[in-house]
Amino acid sequence: MRAIEAKFRELDRRNEGALIGYITGGDPKPEYTPNIIEALIDGGVDIIELGIPFSDPIADGPTIQQATVRAFGSGTTPKKVLEISEMIKRKHDVPLVILTYYNIIYKMGLENFFDLAERRGVNGFIVPDLTIEESADYKRVAEDHDIDTIFLAAPSTPDERLEKIINKSSGFLYLVSVFGVTGAREKLQDHSVKFIKRAASTTQGRVRLAVGFGISKPSHVRRVISNGADGAIVGSRFVKIIEKNLKDEERMLTELKNYTHGLKEATMKGQR
Repeated sequence: MRAIEAKFRELDRRNEGALIGYITGGDPKPEYTPNIIEALIDGGVDIIELGIPFSDPIADGPTIQQATVRAFGSGTTPKKVLEISEMIKRKHDVPLVILTYYNIIYKMGLENFFDLAERRGVNGFIVPDLTIEESADYKRVAEDHDIDTIFLAAPSTPDERLEKIINKSSGFLYLVSVFGVTGAREKLQDHSVKFIKRAASTTQGRVRLAVGFGISKPSHVRRVISNGADGAIVGSRFVKIIEKNLKDEERMLTELKNYTHGLKEATMKGQR
């Protein structure tokens, strides 16, 4: 059994949903990233999602775009992010997912990229600009390296296409809860909840369902889990905490840990 599914089953036994935490690798500097991830894990994050900085991040809102600028400014490269992944996996038995864009993989070559990722302990990839129609070679190489392929589905995705995306996904299906790009929102909209319920009825027993984009508060996490999702993905809120404390690493790590703890408590099932 792969690491991501094993984690979800462990959480099932504890009657919890998964808290998936995203940060941009190398933000604000590569040497900060292992400590930031340590704080998230100490706070209760179940799965780490680590972004590779990219010059044209089509899915990212202003908060994560600024994180990318900071990461580039500190000399972060794809290989450096994969090295950080290995550092994390040596210390923590936590599933690790990389978010990247296909051009980075293409430039390195599929076989070379996945050889390196497997050696560094990566368990899954999210590639927002990779469509299921163009994914055959990618999927084949990923499967050969025992790495999960996590596709995204948006609120506009019709049922027929959602079915196809589910059939191609492993690890979990990344459900985009809102139209637009990443970024913290004040409220989880009713149409987002309807989409979560629709997707949950289709994914049940086939692939895990995790919801991201705009999830930033314990109330969001609680509502996502209570309406059928297996996990909630939080990113921009963590990146905002990093941005706010660029000159005080100790405070940054404390705030990250404390905020994560509140989010994790909201994954406990059976809450209102």
